[in-house]
Amino acid sequence: MQNDFSALLQEIASVKRWTRGGYISRISGTYLVAEGLNETARMGDQVMIEDARDVLRRGEIVALDDRDATIMTYGESHGLAVGDVVMLSDEDTIAPGEAWLGRVIDAGGQPLDKRPLLSGPEAVRLRAAPPDPLRRMPLGPRLRTGYAVFNTLLPIARGQRLGVFAGSGVGKTRLLAGLAGGLDADVIVFALIGERGRELRSFLVDALSPEARARSVVIVATSDRSPLEKRRAMWTAMAVAERFRDQGKHVLLLSDSLTRFAEAHREVALSAGEATSLRAIPPSTGHALSALTERAGPGEGDGAITALFTVLVAGSDMEAPVADMTRGLLDGHIVLSRRIAERGRVPAVDVGQSTSRSLPDVAAPSENALIARARALIAAYERVEPMLSAGLYVEGQDAEADLAVRLHADLDAFVAGRNASSPEEHFSTLSKLLDDGLEGGKKDVGDRP
Repeated sequence: MQNDFSALLQEIASVKRWTRGGYISRISGTYLVAEGLNETARMGDQVMIEDARDVLRRGEIVALDDRDATIMTYGESHGLAVGDVVMLSDEDTIAPGEAWLGRVIDAGGQPLDKRPLLSGPEAVRLRAAPPDPLRRMPLGPRLRTGYAVFNTLLPIARGQRLGVFAGSGVGKTRLLAGLAGGLDADVIVFALIGERGRELRSFLVDALSPEARARSVVIVATSDRSPLEKRRAMWTAMAVAERFRDQGKHVLLLSDSLTRFAEAHREVALSAGEATSLRAIPPSTGHALSALTERAGPGEGDGAITALFTVLVAGSDMEAPVADMTRGLLDGHIVLSRRIAERGRVPAVDVGQSTSRSLPDVAAPSENALIARARALIAAYERVEPMLSAGLYVEGQDAEADLAVRLHADLDAFVAGRNASSPEEHFSTLSKLLDDGLEGGKKDVGDRP
């Protein structure tokens, strides 16, 4: 009872205090210009705009000069007029707490199910600094994931940050839901940015298990929301994850998608007057991505954020600006292949193009040897696959290729495997698979005339 009363007092104390500050002097399609705020406003400050019908709309200051403040609204600007009052808010913070678990929340920290949501005991900033690089802890041990490929060939360590690179409809969201159910974490934070409303409901009801849902906080900005709100939703999700990490918990942050965050930032930056550079990407986009991703990972204490960020790659173009920038910021990347997905293998992980930078540290020497051997065989099969398809492959010319062809179906099934086995059990299965394939090859050679 005392805890509930304290939470209520915190909720009352966090009520925003609005002060009259200025008025709209110009309206464009994507932004407003207000006068009278420049002496007290700061970049990123939240504002409320009161129109002639006394309706309040929320916005954010995205540019300042010696006279004007450029503002983007979180919703439509339709109905606003020159002269409407603009009020400056307090510092933009949220206060996540245990009551947020199991809830679906918008970018502003408000519940989407319209039920009351009590704030946590302490407010946190949306755009906080990452942990001190000299004090943050190293990556932790390998995690059990529920997937054979991520238990062995592409291990995920506690506190690791990975990118999931794929085109649309290749299984990114399904993979995130599977990892939420199989990967051991105290708290799960979902950042669903730019998702269609129908898919959101399907994800929450069908893809996410009740057990995973109960320990999850889902932050949502659907595809119809403004770029400002989509960008803010990602910062909100990161702030929630940091709050639980600072309590010493292991947090799994699943973000879908980092590309839509970058696209939202681009629209905000262009509206603020920033010039474009590479492929219409403003220069600040790279910093926005690095500032966000650097906040994930191990903390300075016992807590850690293990993060997976999905990255959309149209036409499997891994050199697209956002994909290229992101690869260098993370601790590895998982590539999902449309070609593999179309032949029915799920998850459609392209092992040859994927890498985990937690290796070789999180695996034993014998396990690293198995990983190297399996990857070599997968690469050998991909090298001769066009010849097999054309009927030009001749057995007996290359022993490595022969073994790769013989083991392809078994290795493919192993990569698709999903069960509750431990990494050690999956490595044992992989070792037996490779040994049996080698023995079978020796018998075939002995049987030849």
